[in-house]
Amino acid sequence: MACVLLFSRLLPFSHRLTRTSICLLSLLLSYFCYCALFPADTIMPKSGDRTPSCQRVLADGAKRRLQKSLSCVPATHQRPSSTLHVVRNDTPSPPMGSLKFGNKKLPNAIIVGVKKGGTRAVLEFIRIHPDVRAAGTETHFFDRNYDRGLEWYRGLMPRTLESQITMEKTPSYFVTKETPHRISAMSRNTKLIVVVRDPVTRAISDYTQTLSKTPDLPSFQELAFRNQCLGIVDTSWNAIRIGLYALHLENWLRYFPLAQIHFVSGERLITDPAGELARVQDFLGLKRIVTDKHFYFNRTKGFPCLKKPESSGSPRCLGKSKGRTHVQIDRDAIEQLRDFYRPFNVKFYEMVGHDFKWE
Repeated sequence: MACVLLFSRLLPFSHRLTRTSICLLSLLLSYFCYCALFPADTIMPKSGDRTPSCQRVLADGAKRRLQKSLSCVPATHQRPSSTLHVVRNDTPSPPMGSLKFGNKKLPNAIIVGVKKGGTRAVLEFIRIHPDVRAAGTETHFFDRNYDRGLEWYRGLMPRTLESQITMEKTPSYFVTKETPHRISAMSRNTKLIVVVRDPVTRAISDYTQTLSKTPDLPSFQELAFRNQCLGIVDTSWNAIRIGLYALHLENWLRYFPLAQIHFVSGERLITDPAGELARVQDFLGLKRIVTDKHFYFNRTKGFPCLKKPESSGSPRCLGKSKGRTHVQIDRDAIEQLRDFYRPFNVKFYEMVGHDFKWE
């Protein structure tokens, strides 16, 4: 308007212009004045710059946070406030399911044996470590269900995060001839844990468990010997055959180096559970979190239990099937079995580089 007034004063009165011409000239002069006062880049961002002007100003040196983000975003680009990010992060985000639950992976470590050695105790003790997740039941994949395939096996595993170890335990693996080759085919880096125990005590414990399920079972001596008078042991009986640790280990060493197999003493697991679990954690590359503060000795059962967790109302002991009172076996039969196992034990000590003192 100021431009129009100025023009009207400067315009000579002698000029005879029509009313329409004067209006057009006024509009033209008004446009030029407006353009001079308000440059175009303050009205509209450049076509190649999609950043709102308020964000450009802040990016050029402002020290305060952007408080009204949505008001600065063009209407065509506005998103709900819950998904608006002022700071850009080029790292792709993992799926929400992975963040919360993890993924099912093939096991990094397997407790492969032996039956009645203390495998359930080792599994229950090590799984209280926050970096260990384990399948609760024995999968028997490598000895009974191998034809189902690795994806079926993976489906039995718990969900784990990248930093966690996946484990399972099936004690019959150690004495199954095909198992070492099959585990090696899955991964040669699989860590193996074997819980061993005095083979004579282990055989009696094995028999005691079977007897609880089959009351009409023949006597221990009848099953253990072909001819007890001559001291001929029946190695075809599974309870006896399992204790031939050296023979079974030879099969495993064809596919795995000895350094990849850790042996837990079933006897020390009872007398010093924290010490045995410390060595298991070292073998698995874990920080020593499971310590003596987690255990107490249950005199009724005769083996250690986990102390009461803060979230539980009672201590955690193994089930009723654990800690049974062994059946009484004739002393002569026990001595005959010790004589039978002695050379196999000595060979096993030499193979693993440790004397378990089963005498």
